[in-house]
Amino acid sequence: MLALPRKKAILLLKSTLFGISIVLVVLASLSIVRSPPRHLLSAATTESRLRRVDISSQLKTDQVGMPIRLRIPAINVDAAVESVGLTPDGAMDIKKNQENTAWYKFGPRPGTPGNAVIAGHYGWDHQKASVFTQLSQLQKGDIVYVDDDNRASTAFIVREMKKYPPDADATAVFNSSDGGSHLNLITCGGAWEAAQETYSDRLVVFTDKA
Repeated sequence: MLALPRKKAILLLKSTLFGISIVLVVLASLSIVRSPPRHLLSAATTESRLRRVDISSQLKTDQVGMPIRLRIPAINVDAAVESVGLTPDGAMDIKKNQENTAWYKFGPRPGTPGNAVIAGHYGWDHQKASVFTQLSQLQKGDIVYVDDDNRASTAFIVREMKKYPPDADATAVFNSSDGGSHLNLITCGGAWEAAQETYSDRLVVFTDKA
């Protein structure tokens, strides 16, 4: 076997080490993103947040556009949908605008297999109701529409509604293995707890693609 010149050998070693470091960084980032949420800490208020979600089952979404509007005729909601990611501490982000909703962009798009999640603010601010203040008034069978940037609209039917404590296990909200397309809406509810600066309950509306 012929020996490489010293300079070429050093360059080859550096290149190999750099390639290994890139692979390790990618693997580390994937393990972080796929960490399942431990608690249902809703991003529906500025003070409370929704933990990262498991996107391991996310499929290609070339045929489905980005959600841009959420319409719920039964409670007169017609709101913009903002795409949000993670905050530096790994929680689901949400904008401060109380009139808009927030879709977690690293989860499935509404209309694709899996559980898409949209959160919205709850309560009153400056004598104006937030977008999901009336979410608890929905009933089984009500229709929710998501409009996307391909000018298509996907309908979802309300299946059930559940209330959870803030520290509840959120697995069923974010993860689905039945192959169906679901949209879960999250907001706060109950009494305002000043000490924790959040509400006592989390309301989740489970919907299925029509």
